[in-house]
Amino acid sequence: MTLTTILPSLRRSIPDPFLADRWPAHTHLSTTDVIVDDVPMLRLVEQRGTPCVHSAAAVIPGTGGCPSATEQASVVVTRVVAAAFGEDGHHLTLDACLADVEPCWSELRLIGRASTTHTVSFHLDSAAGTEQRVLLPRDLAPGDLLAAPCRGEVTQAVGSASGFIQNGE
Repeated sequence: MTLTTILPSLRRSIPDPFLADRWPAHTHLSTTDVIVDDVPMLRLVEQRGTPCVHSAAAVIPGTGGCPSATEQASVVVTRVVAAAFGEDGHHLTLDACLADVEPCWSELRLIGRASTTHTVSFHLDSAAGTEQRVLLPRDLAPGDLLAAPCRGEVTQAVGSASGFIQNGE
């Protein structure tokens, strides 16, 4: 358990901790964005819309962030289409189909704003291409942006509600 989990109001001043080995090399976080190789994911969304992809060198596990000369990692940014709070739990629908990529769901994070609500478990509905449960702030709403690190370079198209998008590189 982290300080931002216990006291979510701290998210306004410090970002949630992250596992650097799961993200591309040279990734750092602000309270509202993920920056990879000096490319803010919010800026990428402004330019390309969602879903969008950014790939960079992967981190060699256990090296404290040393970039790999051969392996790639990606970040997929997707938009929340629907967030439902029913008797059977919290459900989330995204604008991307991530069935053909390998997201690290435990590192999925909200970007674009700092939420000060506690995290709850959301069930990702099948539109995401997977049956997963993820921990995210309870106040998620349609339009919110989520960034997910993925193993490998996401070179194939990532499905979207409006067709397909290509790698954002």
